[in-house]
Amino acid sequence: MRRDLRLVANLIEPGSRVLDLGCGEGELLDELIRHKDCQGTGMEVDPGEVLKAISKGIAVVEGNVDADLDVFDSNSFDVVVLSRTMQVLQSPEAVLRQMVRIAPKLVVSVPNFGWWGNRLRLARGRMPMSKDLPFDWFNSPNIRFTTLVDLQLLFDAVGLVIEQRTTLAPSGRPLKHRDRLANLLAGAAIYSLRGA
Repeated sequence: MRRDLRLVANLIEPGSRVLDLGCGEGELLDELIRHKDCQGTGMEVDPGEVLKAISKGIAVVEGNVDADLDVFDSNSFDVVVLSRTMQVLQSPEAVLRQMVRIAPKLVVSVPNFGWWGNRLRLARGRMPMSKDLPFDWFNSPNIRFTTLVDLQLLFDAVGLVIEQRTTLAPSGRPLKHRDRLANLLAGAAIYSLRGA
């Protein structure tokens, strides 16, 4: 399992009802179901990934996170996860508002466009590419790029409270710094959030 997904899994209490948006082949849900006795459901737009998740015995709704979250009742889950998916959304703010409706706790992970290596590539006249943003600009699924500072502003606008933030080096290793240098040194971050 990806290192960042292990950190996401650590933020989820055993026995939780978990909705994983953009779940891919269900790697996180498989871990949570097998090792933390969670009830897991995923949502994924890619039919091939949906089939892989279903073959693992994971309940998956084939759908678009931007358009199809109305299929879930209010307060029907304990935790909603959005891992490395926000950057491909059309309407991140609307999706976060839906997530708060669906569950009291959110776990969100994102690549950080403000990482120093991305800034250096921009200074050299090149679009950022890194382990966390591994695509050329012309074939990237990413349509939204954010820094950790800008992400904080979005969370504030939606009325979300950050309970915990873990910043990650491009290797996926958690960083020790927590505040001022995070936007410069972190390749990505994982947030545990709740509604205000």
